[in-house]
Amino acid sequence: MAPPRRGGAPAAPGSEPAPEPLDEAFEDAVRAYDRHLAAERGRGPHTRRAYRSDVRSLLAFAQEHGVRRLELLDLALLRAWLASLLQSGHARATMARRAAGARAFTAWAHRSGRIPTDPGRRLTSPRALEHLPAVLSRQEAGTLLDLAARRVAERAAAAPTAASVGQQLDAAVAIRDLAAVELLYATGIRVGELVGLDLGSVDPERRLLRVRGKGDRERVAPYGLPAARRLQDYLDKARPRLLRSPDEHALFLGRQGRRIDQRQVRRLVTELAASVDGAPAIGPHGLRHSAATHLLDGGADLRSVQELLGHATLSTTQLYTHVSVERLRASYRQAHPRA
Repeated sequence: MAPPRRGGAPAAPGSEPAPEPLDEAFEDAVRAYDRHLAAERGRGPHTRRAYRSDVRSLLAFAQEHGVRRLELLDLALLRAWLASLLQSGHARATMARRAAGARAFTAWAHRSGRIPTDPGRRLTSPRALEHLPAVLSRQEAGTLLDLAARRVAERAAAAPTAASVGQQLDAAVAIRDLAAVELLYATGIRVGELVGLDLGSVDPERRLLRVRGKGDRERVAPYGLPAARRLQDYLDKARPRLLRSPDEHALFLGRQGRRIDQRQVRRLVTELAASVDGAPAIGPHGLRHSAATHLLDGGADLRSVQELLGHATLSTTQLYTHVSVERLRASYRQAHPRA
């Protein structure tokens, strides 16, 4: 039987009350599940935090309705929990993710003998709407990279040999930024993967990056001559200026000589894209989308793009085929006299 509806005033759209502290039995289950995600599934800290949040939300809801043992979780309670999220104004994508998190948790609880059956096996949720990602055209991507190169020239002109330390750092940062955006577009790697690169991640002879992606999975990403030239320029001219300690092995450094922060790269790409006439508002992930779309437009096969991007399933990569088709339709409608 489904638990009663929650009382009180409705929550603001997209929000929910802070969950109450969990009973020790539930806390123990959350900790054990987190260990499973780390040790057996190889999930990273951000993914595990999202999974824990989903599970804690479910278990807090169960407690609120008098269910304080895992074996008492049933399909009716899971559905009531999702219904409460829907009433709180959660988006379809959030609902789909929470339902997936609950299914993964109950499947693990059943396999580990904590519950006799798996109630999540029959749990469904609203399907998340697939929004086509914003991508740059080839020309817009070229313009964005040209703007980054122009910054290098401008700051180099403002930093002669006798320039102040600050001017020299500005010039080094511009060279670093150009190498970073070239690599993002050349390889389609995620911004977290970019900032996680070490000096040993680069194979300059074969123009390859060794990238550690989601789930701690490692893959190899090739890059072309333009990115190779920008990267070598950074390693020769800029990184030595930014380096403070010989023990620092991060590839991309900030002004303080430590590994660059993701926020700096996001701000950089956002500013450059905003300076490109007609370009959509994008961040580093937009460069990833653009790289994948341009590869498929250029004739790359789906499996190769999947491997390059580090997608676990082909269905994720297939989204970019829809982007390519939409671009084709837009061109057709604009150009064909009987469109």
